[in-house]
Amino acid sequence: MSAAAWTAWAKGAAAPWHEAAFDDAYHLVREGRYEEAEARARAVIAARQGMWGRDRRPVTVWQATYYATIAAAAHGRGAAVLAEQEALVEELEQLDGANRDLLLSARLNRAWVLIDEGRPVEAEVEARVVLRELTRLRHLTEVWQLELSALTCLGDTLCAQDEYEEAETIARGNLPRAEKQLATLLHRLLIHSLSGQGRHAEALAESRRTFPELPPYASGELELARAVALHALGRTGEAETDARRALAACERYLHPAHPRVGEVHALLARIAAA
Repeated sequence: MSAAAWTAWAKGAAAPWHEAAFDDAYHLVREGRYEEAEARARAVIAARQGMWGRDRRPVTVWQATYYATIAAAAHGRGAAVLAEQEALVEELEQLDGANRDLLLSARLNRAWVLIDEGRPVEAEVEARVVLRELTRLRHLTEVWQLELSALTCLGDTLCAQDEYEEAETIARGNLPRAEKQLATLLHRLLIHSLSGQGRHAEALAESRRTFPELPPYASGELELARAVALHALGRTGEAETDARRALAACERYLHPAHPRVGEVHALLARIAAA
């Protein structure tokens, strides 16, 4: 451990071995290994909540809690960590300057859990708070990726409230500057907003574009969107095929309690009843 690292640690920064744990958790989340990622982060929390260090070095616990809750939520267990997310956001309000990007990321993660829990109005408030705060951080740090995530989240809250036209405007207005996974997630928002307006043929055409690989937490989203559009267009056999593909994609990475798994099962039930 270098002299600089020792100095930073003495002033309250995370120790290098904790940074390594966070790096592991980050990559495990990207690989869809959510339970392992959560366990890695919670090991850091447990280590810091002993008799030494918690008050002296709270940012370490905050970062670990962030990774633990984001892993659980991505897996589909957001309801189980919602209270923990709320407590984390409250503690992170102490941060200032560019460090507040951790707070804003935590608020967005909570907003997506609120959507899944049927509380889209509260989620919309969260997304709009994040967007307002980002305008004050532009001169301190790069925020465009977090801004696009916040706009996607806002669009999701609007779709959950049947405000599909505004969600479509958000998607179309920001797709030109989005890249890779962010572009794919905005396309997913566009497809959802079109289906919500009854424009199923357009939604189906959008869903058949070539997309970069979705992150594991979005498994089954595009297949489900295609299945919804096909079912609405009366193409039942194709809809069932895509719905089963969506279910297989979900089962690869997501917890059985994930809301998307329930959506796929509900669609398959409607198809069977048709």
